[in-house]
Formats: sequence, C-alpha cells, structure tokens
Amino acid sequence: MDVSLTNRDHDTIIATARSAFADGRTRDHAWRSRQLAGLVRLVDDHEEDIVSALAQDLGKPRAEALTAEAWLVRGEALKTEKAFRRWARPKTVRTPLSVFPGASRIVSEPRGVALIMGAWNYPFLLTLSPLIGALAAGCTAVVKPSEQSPATADLIEKLLPRYLDPEAIQVVQGDAGEAARLLEQRFDMILYTGGARVGRLVMAAASRHLTPVVLELGGKSPALVHDSADLDEAVRRIAWGKSLNAGQTCTAPDYVLVPRQRTAAFLDAYRATLSRFHGQDAAASPDYGRILNRRHFDRLSAYLGDGRVVIGGDSDADRLFIAPTVLVDVATGAPVMQEEIFGPILPLIPYDSWDEALAFVRARDKPLAAYAFGRDRAALDRAERDISSGAFCGNDVILQQTVPDLPFGGVGASGMGSYHGRAGFDAFSHAKAVLRRSPRFDSGLRFPPHPEAKLRKLKNFF
Repeated sequence: MDVSLTNRDHDTIIATARSAFADGRTRDHAWRSRQLAGLVRLVDDHEEDIVSALAQDLGKPRAEALTAEAWLVRGEALKTEKAFRRWARPKTVRTPLSVFPGASRIVSEPRGVALIMGAWNYPFLLTLSPLIGALAAGCTAVVKPSEQSPATADLIEKLLPRYLDPEAIQVVQGDAGEAARLLEQRFDMILYTGGARVGRLVMAAASRHLTPVVLELGGKSPALVHDSADLDEAVRRIAWGKSLNAGQTCTAPDYVLVPRQRTAAFLDAYRATLSRFHGQDAAASPDYGRILNRRHFDRLSAYLGDGRVVIGGDSDADRLFIAPTVLVDVATGAPVMQEEIFGPILPLIPYDSWDEALAFVRARDKPLAAYAFGRDRAALDRAERDISSGAFCGNDVILQQTVPDLPFGGVGASGMGSYHGRAGFDAFSHAKAVLRRSPRFDSGLRFPPHPEAKLRKLKNFF
C-alpha cells in the first residue's frame, strides 16, 4: 500500500472531488456514460488481476471471483450505462387548479460528493457496485476500500484513476483510524457496507453534518424449509449459498428451520450435496474458499461448541480453513444464534408447524434476507408477507441480490436505504420538487383580505 497516498490530506482529497463536482462536469450525461463504460473496460482488461487479488485476500476460487464479483460489477455498469438517461428524465406530476397556470415536475439532481466505504468479504463488488449508482447520478466520490482485503484495495487504488476521472473519483486507503478521520469530514452522501457496530458509528458521524446515509449491515438471514419442499433441491441451493465464499456472505443463510420429521433426511441430503460439491475433503477443493484471517477463524471456531456437530467441523488454523458444518441441538440463546455467523457454520432448528417457524423468525431482528422453500404456494406467500426483511427469495438463496433492477438493502437492524440499478441512482440523487408558474396571470384569490365569499371560492380549488 502506498503510504504517501494513505496519509494524504483529507481536506485536499475532498476539495478535489468537490471542485470536480462544482465545475459541472458530472451533470453531463456523456461524462457519466464514459465513467460507467470505464468500469466495464476495467473489468474486461483486468479479469486475471481481480481473480489474483481476491485469491490473495480470501482464497477465493476463480469461479467465485468472476461470477460473484467481477462480472456482477461489469454487468451492472453495462446495464446502468444504458438506462440512467431514462432514470434522469424529469417526471411531470399533476398540478392542482389552485396554482394554475403552472407546471410541476420532479428533477433528479446529484447529491454531490459521496463517501463509499467498501467491505472485505466481497471487496471488489461491494466497493464498486455502489460507485455505479453514484456515477450514474452524477456524483463525485471518495472510495474507501476495506483494509482487511489489502490486495484488492491496492488493485482498486491502482486501476480507478486509469479508467475513471481521477479528480472526480478519489481513493483513500487506511485502517479504522483513517476511516474515522474521513468521517469527520463533510460529505453529501455516505454509503457503508459492514457490521452494525461500525454502522452506528458511521450514522453518528454523518449526523454531525446531517448527511444522508445508506447502511448495508447484514444480519441473521433465515432459510425456512416447508414440509412441501423438494428436499434435495432445497438442500443443494442452501448448501451452495452457505458454502459460497466460505459462508462469508451478508445474505448467506444464517440458520435453517426444518420440519422436525424431515431433519434426518435434510442432514443426509446436505452431507451428500457437500460431497458432490467438494469431495470428501473440502480443504482440497478448488471451489471452496478460506476464512479472512485468524481473528475471524477463532471467532468461528468458538461457535462450534454452541451445538452438536453432525456434519463437518474440521478446521485448520494454519490454512484458515473451516469445513462446511451443520450444528444441531443448538440453544436459541447460544452466541451462534445471537450473532451473525459470517462463516460456513449452519445451525439447524427443528419446528413442528409453519406458524411456529414464522413466529421464530419474527421474534428476532429483521434480517437482510429471508428464504423459504416449498411447493405450497400459499405457505411461501405467507412467509413473504409475514417476514419483514430487506429481501425475500422463494426456493433459492442469495440470487435476489444479483438482479440489477432489484434494490439491495436492509430494514431495521439489517440496514437502511438501498442501491443497485434504479435504486442506486435514486440513493445518490436528490428528488428536487420544481414548480414553474406564469408571471402574467394570477387569480388573486390567495391574497388577503379573505372575506367569507372569497374563501368559499377558494375551497373549490382544493
């Protein structure tokens, strides 16, 4: 990491980005289009560099690096470049007779200088995907990659100035102290991805300047298996989602609720599925990643004692490896059921009725995502309706966040605000209310004095 860049004066960095915004260049749709096209070229030109950086930081398999990070950024940038002009068109709204003659419309204007704070678990995707919305809206940005994924952070710092406007898009690296110093500055928008504890600090810092925030904070996303589910297919999709990035995914299934009479069959299917995915030894699989660092490894290892291990449980501290694991006989008050796991450990909770399963989820903080599996449409409809969550996906996991036109964000403890596609454009835009009236005509009814006869006439305009 270039220390000289890390320690650059924040006033200068932000002033440069603010000057680029103030000179009006970002309001030009051609400028926005060039920036989005630049992100597409960045991915196309540096696929192997991205794969290499993610492998260094997370032991991320090549397929995951491409399909769950690089190509998602490319695809969203490409689609946004084609659509943002349509999103930016002023929207005409009805003007009431009381302000006739006049015309009313909503105009999207860029908020200004945005701070984007990325996350370590998908350090390429979760740093650059928010930037797509900022660029489409016409914002400039200060980008802070996570210091916990240094190879990817270095790559982002090296590449962004080559492909994007180097004055409008600034990159700052550094640790938590550097992030705290950044947050002391005034921004026009902050988007943070990470944990709830730091999210509260970001929100508190933003409040000093009344800066709007989008917070993506994760949470314990449940997977509910209905008695009508195709068990083999449900298990295959849940096991995939829980194994992706070694479980270090904010929308990964955090625990699974299974009908009591089907738990044995679920475990048999899960065990067989993992064998098909990764063979008898996941540590030797080229498609299974590693835990970020020793601190996270130790935290996850402690969870293994919160229940009875029936699948997996193998670990190797030197290789930061924890096998895909299922726990049973888990107390609902155990730490593994109180904290977001963010790893490949899946607690299995048996239930006796669908009502019981839904009540179990509703009694906890609102999750970033909720999943339900079953062929009974009414049961899935109830889950979708009754569970408040950032997103809901029926008969699959995680894929909802890969749909560019679906907003990505949490609710309650799992976050606030959203981005992706139009939602990202809107997050970095201010919806300005505009009324334009003629200077030549005015009924005069609104001006004093207001005798009763005049008020009766006025009432007809409302």
